[in-house]
Amino acid sequence: MKILFIGDIVGKTGRNALKALLPDLTDKYKTDLVIANAENIAGGFGLTEPLVAELFRMGVQVITTGNHVWDKKDFVHYISKDNRVLRPLNYPPGAPGYGSIILNTPGGHKAAVLNVSGRIFMNTLDCPFRTAASEVERLQKETNIIFVDFHAEATSEKIAFGYFMDGKVSAVVGTHTHVQTADEKIFPNGTAYITDVGMTGPANSVIGMEINQILQRFLTAMPAKFDTAPGEAVLSAVVVEVNADSGKATGIQRVQLRHF
Repeated sequence: MKILFIGDIVGKTGRNALKALLPDLTDKYKTDLVIANAENIAGGFGLTEPLVAELFRMGVQVITTGNHVWDKKDFVHYISKDNRVLRPLNYPPGAPGYGSIILNTPGGHKAAVLNVSGRIFMNTLDCPFRTAASEVERLQKETNIIFVDFHAEATSEKIAFGYFMDGKVSAVVGTHTHVQTADEKIFPNGTAYITDVGMTGPANSVIGMEINQILQRFLTAMPAKFDTAPGEAVLSAVVVEVNADSGKATGIQRVQLRHF
């Protein structure tokens, strides 16, 4: 089976690129499951219920998030109502929402999606390694196909997590830094990996934000409102091929497309 994962969608520019390009992507790769990190769909920060519904209408089946999941306060009430929208599993007990989901694919296979956050240069959450290991053990009772979005800043933490999960899950893909890395691989025990899938959003920007606003922040160190940049878009993604019986990855391919 083939799983398409769309990197962090940023603002309206990212949503428009996804709407324009997703049908051709799913047709070209004959995908069985489409996952997207969408923690930045609402003006670059957070999610809203109408925008989540828009992504589902486009063909996204599961949405993952990260540290911006709570940026729009009204969304806190929604996230507990829809288990297709995940927040990092390793938030402390009592946090609303779901950290994983098991769903049936059109091909008749069960597949799990797991969302975890790193801790280095990030919010202090529960240990992602131990929390994920416990959840994977539970998910393995129902399916061997387990896809992990590891939302983290530090490359070292992402790589370490990938090796820690090698052989336990089908894929570990990194999100958060918005810059696609060129280190896609399959680890020795059959887990596909990439440090960061990249961003789906404004191509001429600083990780999705308007360039001059970011420059002023660096030059003056003064707080400022950031807006998503205008103009053409880039869509960043990976396609992971998985043996549906064993859950082992047999291929991983980077995708990067422009939308004008």
